[in-house]
Amino acid sequence: MNILVINCGSSSLKFQLIDAVTEEMIAKGLCERIGIEGSQLVYEPTGKDKVVTVTPMEDHTQAVKLVLQALTDDKTGVVKDLSEIGAVGHRIVHGGEKFSASTLITEDVIKAITDCNELAPLHNPANLIGIAACKELMPDTPMVAVFDTAFHQTMPKEAFLYGIPYEYYEKYRVRRYGFHGTSHSYVSHRAAELLGQKYEDLKLIVCHLGNGASVSAVKNGKCVDTSMGLTPLEGLIMGTRSGDIDPAIIEFIAHKENKSIDEIMTILNKKSGVLGLSGNLSSDFRDLQAAYEKGDEAGIRTIETFAYRVTKYIGAYTAAMNGVDAICFTAGLGENNAFMRSLICSRLGYLGVTLDEELNAKRGEDLVITTADSKVKVLMIPTNEELAIARETYAKICG
Repeated sequence: MNILVINCGSSSLKFQLIDAVTEEMIAKGLCERIGIEGSQLVYEPTGKDKVVTVTPMEDHTQAVKLVLQALTDDKTGVVKDLSEIGAVGHRIVHGGEKFSASTLITEDVIKAITDCNELAPLHNPANLIGIAACKELMPDTPMVAVFDTAFHQTMPKEAFLYGIPYEYYEKYRVRRYGFHGTSHSYVSHRAAELLGQKYEDLKLIVCHLGNGASVSAVKNGKCVDTSMGLTPLEGLIMGTRSGDIDPAIIEFIAHKENKSIDEIMTILNKKSGVLGLSGNLSSDFRDLQAAYEKGDEAGIRTIETFAYRVTKYIGAYTAAMNGVDAICFTAGLGENNAFMRSLICSRLGYLGVTLDEELNAKRGEDLVITTADSKVKVLMIPTNEELAIARETYAKICG
């Protein structure tokens, strides 16, 4: 069965067509600048040349239509017609407490996702637009919602509750939810395979490090804690998000700068993180690393602070699980930046971590990057959220 995986952003749409049996990618692509001037479709059928089509896309329905046309095109297509697409898997950022697993999309499910819009206002509405577009263009094709939050629903209450009046949890379900769950699930399962051990027997820490970043603690096959919270703003310092701060900072800056709560939240989400910490030098770690290596003070403070925060979470989650067997690095920065992995691991000597720098220098493959005598293993695992979504979709349809 061919599974079409859809990941809708506010002005973008990423997709992959995957053979769910062989798990081979048939085609992938990206619709950019949807609803904005200069929109384009980048389409890459496996084994063939990339095709870039610059064309207006008024909305996500038009984007999905262009994707389906590309997949069935006489010259560059990979399927003869839409009947060869057995199901669509949609990445949904927030499922609240209602969804602890992937689910077939029904009207009730759409309503439940809509109810979570206020918890993920930048993501869930766009995800719902993608569902509506596919529903209109592929009405007879089953669809599955795969939630970023689902993997973290195994957290115990002591991990997900906040120290605020309990009534806010009872009334509004204000709690830690966590995100990047599809990635954390894929990487933790893959780590068990690489280590040749049972998933249920391991204590793992997964560091999903990219422009958005989060850490999770996975004990005996279940997530027991994660760094992102009610929203993706909590936790690690990220590209433009602040991560953990004293809540009183919001009031303090609002009074000092005469700004509204909405303006402060924009600052914390879009103008903070490594971008703000570096004095607007960059939100790209490649630029920050270059500045660090030149001895630039802004680059040094930003890189060191980011690495410190990751190390701090690793220590906290080691304590939470009463030990750790392996630490996994994934996502754009975690997979591709040997310098950052080395910097973080240099602070883990107390765990008996001994990095093999030659292995650490490699990219793009699943690897254990510690020496044979390292007490705690460190792994580099390229995440594959699209494959994880395809697996979940296939299991739900054919289950």
